[in-house]
Amino acid sequence: MSQLQAAIIGAGFVGRAHIDALRRLVVPVLGVVGSSPERSESSRSALKLERAYHSLQELAADPEVHVVHICTPNHRHFEQASTLLRAGKHVLCEKPMAVTEAECERMIDACRENNVKLMIAYRLYFEKANLGAIAAAKSGKLGDLRFFDSTFSYQVREGNIRTRAELGGGPVYDIGIYCINAARNLFRDEPTEVFAFGAKSDDPRFREIDETVAVTMRFPNHRVATFVCSFGSAATSYYDLVGTKGSLCLDNAFEYKGIIEQWLTIGDRTIRRRFPKADQFAPELLYFSDCIVENREPEPSGKEGLADVRIVRAIHRSIQSDGPVKVAAGEAPPRAEPSQASARVTRPYLPA
Repeated sequence: MSQLQAAIIGAGFVGRAHIDALRRLVVPVLGVVGSSPERSESSRSALKLERAYHSLQELAADPEVHVVHICTPNHRHFEQASTLLRAGKHVLCEKPMAVTEAECERMIDACRENNVKLMIAYRLYFEKANLGAIAAAKSGKLGDLRFFDSTFSYQVREGNIRTRAELGGGPVYDIGIYCINAARNLFRDEPTEVFAFGAKSDDPRFREIDETVAVTMRFPNHRVATFVCSFGSAATSYYDLVGTKGSLCLDNAFEYKGIIEQWLTIGDRTIRRRFPKADQFAPELLYFSDCIVENREPEPSGKEGLADVRIVRAIHRSIQSDGPVKVAAGEAPPRAEPSQASARVTRPYLPA
């Protein structure tokens, strides 16, 4: 093969963002799979792509496609990724990785058994402000880390698929997962227990799901992480990390657009830094291509996706039982590293 060539499943906002990023990198995007043959054809025409695949199986059988980006609703990730991995395709899957731990584990097995790469699309693993926060946490400047606090919220639209419980909807799967992932990477550890409760108004958008979820996560070494995620509140996106010597606050922490602001306070001195809007999609695509070409395990891998889904499921069990729930012990995956902020590849999507 002369080049790695990509295809996209799902032509919504995220799928289009992936296509735009691939084109900025001069990567061939061969085709798209929509939710129906008609949607596939419509998306192919609108996006000026070469091919419209009418089914997942048709895409899996195309020998000219080497990498597939899965940008579909949560409940479809498992079937789509498993089929493609078994067909020998490398897969970049949007988060959450899947809806259950068992689905995540089977995706990891399919990846290993077919000698292909699976990466979960945590774009913030390549974003300088968030990786700078990890660097500060690791440096010891904040002292011994004690607690993490975060909110992520927005107003979900009526009828949005994220409001369908049976399709892996709800605020924890969609946006709470960012808070979970940030706490895990800043603490460099896994929570042992969670306690959560949900709340909802009479708004018809929330007939099937909680409008707002509040979570406390217990970590080893006397550390605690709390967060609130909501589909029915004004837009927020921030976190605080507090240690025995200082604190760090990141505002607009989880968004893909706009300026990110950081306040680092050590003792009586506060340093404010502004990170301008930057492309958050292209760096992760460059990195994944390099992992394929260099035959390296990507981070975040399927193990990272599984770790977050394990916690999401524990949170939902806590809401249902109205009490704390232990988080099942699992293999701790590698962590996001500050060096990923400056990672560049020399051979993006070139000979494999």
